[in-house]
Amino acid sequence: MLRTVALVLLVLWLLGLLAPIGIGSLIHALLVFALILLLVDVFQARS
Repeated sequence: MLRTVALVLLVLWLLGLLAPIGIGSLIHALLVFALILLLVDVFQARS
């Protein structure tokens, strides 16, 4: 479930690269959140 959410956020981030510069900080916040979710998912899978 976390992996799906993280992948959706990554896709939104990639689409946001094509958006106007004004929403750049929101896009980078989505990227950071997606990476955190991926890391949480990886560490939960190891446990």
